Amino acid sequence: MSRPIIEVSGLSKRYRIGVIGATSLREEFQRSWDRLRGRKEPDANDFWALRDVSFEVRPGEVVGVIGRNGAGKSTLLKILARITEPTSGRAVLRGRAASLLEVGTGFHPELTGRENIFLNGAILGMTRAEVRQKFDEIVAFAEVEQFIDTPVKRYSSGMYVRLAFAVAAHLEPEILIIDEVLAVGDAQFQQKCLGKMRAVATGEGRTVLFVSHDMAAISTLTQHCLLLEAGRVRSFAPTADAVTEYFSRHGRIELAYAAEGPAPARPRIAAVTVETSESPGIQAAGQPLTVRIDLEHAEPLKQGCLSFQIVNQFQQPATHLWLYGTDTPFGSQPGRTRLECRLPRVRLNVGHYALKLYFSEPPGGQMFEILEHVCPFEVVRLDATTLWGWRPEACAYHEEGEWTVSPC
Repeated sequence: MSRPIIEVSGLSKRYRIGVIGATSLREEFQRSWDRLRGRKEPDANDFWALRDVSFEVRPGEVVGVIGRNGAGKSTLLKILARITEPTSGRAVLRGRAASLLEVGTGFHPELTGRENIFLNGAILGMTRAEVRQKFDEIVAFAEVEQFIDTPVKRYSSGMYVRLAFAVAAHLEPEILIIDEVLAVGDAQFQQKCLGKMRAVATGEGRTVLFVSHDMAAISTLTQHCLLLEAGRVRSFAPTADAVTEYFSRHGRIELAYAAEGPAPARPRIAAVTVETSESPGIQAAGQPLTVRIDLEHAEPLKQGCLSFQIVNQFQQPATHLWLYGTDTPFGSQPGRTRLECRLPRVRLNVGHYALKLYFSEPPGGQMFEILEHVCPFEVVRLDATTLWGWRPEACAYHEEGEWTVSPC
């Protein structure tokens, strides 16, 4: 078996909260004298961002790093990128590493985009000829042709990230380290970046370390995940297992809709909730999902109609469900009526979704209300099919077909 390309052993990082240095020469002398005499500095203000973190990554693996804000994810990546020194332990990277940790990392603001590309190539040990071969591809991917000879200090944050990612992904480092900075870009560019990272890992065999709060991206892109909690390793496991544990410990707050103000004379949608299969707001593909809708009407409804679309992150309706009062009468008594729709086996593809609801009379009649982007939730895959790398743009939903195999 090949040696790990990333080997982390007993890694810890301590910060002194509120202490940047001594406030006077006397305090600085006292601290130096205490250290020489072997006195331990008081630890009342110590904060351990990482504590005894150990793991290994094999060449060609795509590993996710997940956890809540403050879990130590960014600190870990900064140590691996040689930006921050650890307090104890060691991190060994056996290969050239390119990192994209925050807007501006690795770029000189006074240099142009063109100059920064060649500078980054030199830092990675590439010759000018090697960088020149990749130059046009980098610029085209970043979509900054018009501004390539402009100092990057004049770039917008989105332009900065596009160029920085293009440089990191195309200059062929053995290890690519990416933090949540991609969230600065627009949705289309985020998908473009995820596609490139997938190609880098699967087609080119390079190693990727990817920090994200986007569990759809994590579940489709990575093979294993490091779950951090309060600076310690909670688990290092196959992505499906790590994501399941993350959801069980840190579920999202359920997003439900409730109408505001007193009930008007006109019928309306009073409340909407979505009951997902995992923690609130997280739905596993293949598991049941329930949508509950409360209608409010001062008078009995005459053949009302309620329908909803499930809309994906590209604002495309993935599916449409409805209930006609002509087929199944509802709301025959004034007041409130609850409708419940259960999807026994969700076949939506991975990604972010929300509801769009329509409440009206039968087609051709009065439209009472339209609600958009209600109860957002996320669909992830927690089964073995994550190995096939499903991604949001691959399809809208997964059809269930019946296959037969026979000799011709």
